[in-house]
Amino acid sequence: MSQSQDLPAKKPAPTPKLSQVEGVKQASALLRGSIAETLNSDLVKFTEDEYNLLKFHGTYQGYDRDSATELKQQKAEKKWEFMVRARIPAGRLTSRQYLDLDALADRRANHTIRITTRQAIQFHGVVKSDLKGTIADINATMITTLGACGDVVRNVTAMPAPVRSPVTERLAADAKRISDHLLPHTRAYHEIWLDGEQVLGEPEIEPIYGTTYLPRKFKIGLGVPEDNSVDVLTNDLGIVALYEGDTLVGYNFAVGGGLGMTHNKPKTYPRLASFVAFVEPDDLIKAVEAVVIVQRDHGDRTNRRHARLKYTIDERGLPWFKSEMERVLGRTLEDPRPMPPFQVADHLGWHEQGDGLWYLGLAIPSGRIQDTDPVKLRTALREVASRFQPALVLMPTQDLILADIRDEDRAGIEQTLRAHGVQFAEELLPVHRWSLACPALPTCGLALTEAERIRTPMIDRIAEVMARYGLAQERLSIRITGCPNGCARPYAGDIGLVGRMPGHFSLYVGGDFECTRLNWKLLDRVPEDDVPETLAPLFAEFAAQRDQGEGFGDFLNRLGLERATALVKPDGAGAEGKAGDLVEAD
Repeated sequence: MSQSQDLPAKKPAPTPKLSQVEGVKQASALLRGSIAETLNSDLVKFTEDEYNLLKFHGTYQGYDRDSATELKQQKAEKKWEFMVRARIPAGRLTSRQYLDLDALADRRANHTIRITTRQAIQFHGVVKSDLKGTIADINATMITTLGACGDVVRNVTAMPAPVRSPVTERLAADAKRISDHLLPHTRAYHEIWLDGEQVLGEPEIEPIYGTTYLPRKFKIGLGVPEDNSVDVLTNDLGIVALYEGDTLVGYNFAVGGGLGMTHNKPKTYPRLASFVAFVEPDDLIKAVEAVVIVQRDHGDRTNRRHARLKYTIDERGLPWFKSEMERVLGRTLEDPRPMPPFQVADHLGWHEQGDGLWYLGLAIPSGRIQDTDPVKLRTALREVASRFQPALVLMPTQDLILADIRDEDRAGIEQTLRAHGVQFAEELLPVHRWSLACPALPTCGLALTEAERIRTPMIDRIAEVMARYGLAQERLSIRITGCPNGCARPYAGDIGLVGRMPGHFSLYVGGDFECTRLNWKLLDRVPEDDVPETLAPLFAEFAAQRDQGEGFGDFLNRLGLERATALVKPDGAGAEGKAGDLVEAD
């Protein structure tokens, strides 16, 4: 017997244990599971496994957290309800579609419509008995909820300006083509929600996603250097179109963006996408598919907090990722081409479209379309859509564009809006125009504190502090989220307020308005009421020491963490973190 035969056999490496959700997807028969059975039962809620599948169909199960304390004291059953999200590529809607969705808010939801930071619309307060009807009604408008959530490519965003030019028309069309190409193929959606019949004997496959879809959600945004309204580098795949005049030269692809993280988990972090390759115009769809396939095959399926593309990129490197793209495509790719610096265009107010028509950008605080005292926003938009039939564009800033307006209709539209108390852009301070907030409480199960409901009073108080130092007209972005998952992109602006615990925020500063640099955590657990005055010494220093034309985030980035900390902590206490050291449960 040889020496090698005397040695014990080498044990094979253990197979990594997949996350529970991977097993749920694998066993779901392409997203069916037992959703239909529970939907048609008297059960008040879906199981955890069904909940994970419901996301793919465009809905999240939750409960009204405002009543949670009272219910807990009474030991009563939670009031389960659902958020339903529509998938609207590039945020484009007809007036008829908008009116149908508006009516749905009364018939099925909580009498409000919410514009998301990804140019979609979502409804809150949908009860289980109305869930199927809500999704069916949305589908009847020629809009789907399939793939609006879940481990797939979600709503594809694009530059919102409806200017009639080859640039904007192409980007909107590209967003629609990408969205359609990457829509799940499963027939489960039609069977469950639209009473579609099962097709027996015909093979059903997911040609791109496979039976377990992607390791995590996947976001795609399209922009141009002249208008980065979509914050393109915050996406898993950011696509920047490059033009020479009106001629499309091609696209620079950036990969690995994503903002979700978990407090006190330094292995989770926000990241902006890195440019990896230049893609010819005719190769767009194939190249996008290649990026998705590489992440499908190599993303982490064992740990959902480590499953986004950003972690794949950081662990394997851009050269590896580019070579994998090339392997899938079957051709080499050019390196990213030079391009001008990013800018952010202001689409609020009246603008010419370039075809003799006009568009009007309206600021929608936190994206919430509702009637309140004294602003009857929903009623105003309903009347404008019914009478003047504009096209509508949902903006990634949670705002709304009314487009294709004839010159002779401008006065009537403005009169209608003002009669219902709607404010126009010129009446708002810049800090109000450029602030975002996620829904947070009471509808989001992940929220640690408020965001949407404290946005306006918070920004009002910050504006007062800014005015104290002559900065009332200063353009800067403030993003507020109720938790660290980053839905309002708080790590990619001048100021980020990230929910830390009830009534407290982590304070991030030092990013840039154009969203090309992450900000950094300056303070932790700042009481909500203290935020404006905490910012005061930073505004004072900015007003006194800024360079001409320098933005607030750029100034603080130049100032540095140590000096900024000394301004807000004159007692000499240490900084909460260092620049670039940001500590995804998204």
